[in-house]
Amino acid sequence: MNDRLANARAEAGAFMERDHSQHPPAYAPGYKSSVLRAPKQARISFASTLSEKTGPAFGHNMLGELDNDLIVNYAKPGEEAIGQRIVVHGQLLDQNAKPVPNVLIEFWQANAGGRYRHKREGYRAVLDPNFGGFGRTITDENGYYWFRTVKPGAYPWPNGVNDWRPAHIHFSLFGSGFAQRLISQMYFEGDPMIAICPIVNTISDKAAIDRLVARLDMNNTIPMDLRAYRFDIVLRGRRSTFFENRPEGN
Repeated sequence: MNDRLANARAEAGAFMERDHSQHPPAYAPGYKSSVLRAPKQARISFASTLSEKTGPAFGHNMLGELDNDLIVNYAKPGEEAIGQRIVVHGQLLDQNAKPVPNVLIEFWQANAGGRYRHKREGYRAVLDPNFGGFGRTITDENGYYWFRTVKPGAYPWPNGVNDWRPAHIHFSLFGSGFAQRLISQMYFEGDPMIAICPIVNTISDKAAIDRLVARLDMNNTIPMDLRAYRFDIVLRGRRSTFFENRPEGN
């Protein structure tokens, strides 16, 4: 039945307000970059413009066949990326646990040795010639997404004398307009480096940190091939995923 003809009352009411106390402060000396980047004046709110609320729209015809397969999408023919082979999957949900379909999700990461393919990368780990570290997909009608990749390695960064980032994958979600973008990071269950990461430790709410951790999902592994991790993403509400470019709420 056409949704517009369904005999159901439309959802109404305001969005649930987020608990802003769970978000990290803009100025967090333990995270050295925030010392220079933190705003020194009060925030100013701007109304959205028409161009921000509309296009460009994204569609399935923009995606290549291998865009959600980081194991092979940068590899030479017949070759594959090196590392622990995994599949990451989950659902994009709204604050009422309803699926959000047709959302473009981009993801990028370091290789299995912890190195990014970037000209300014300073880590001495070796580049994998068959791993580009970037992919994208679109959520289906049930808000479901998945992609294949290799588990990224931890890497050092020039914050403190000996600071390392835990293994993580970056996520970017696009809405119906180009300016409607949310950015987050996903960590891996059981990684002891999460607790000592200066960036993670800017988040005081342990429950909010926990919502950034993907769970090992042995029920969806592919024997002798891929280990699975489940990472659901929630927009708005009390259980919202933390988005680093919208700490005030999305």
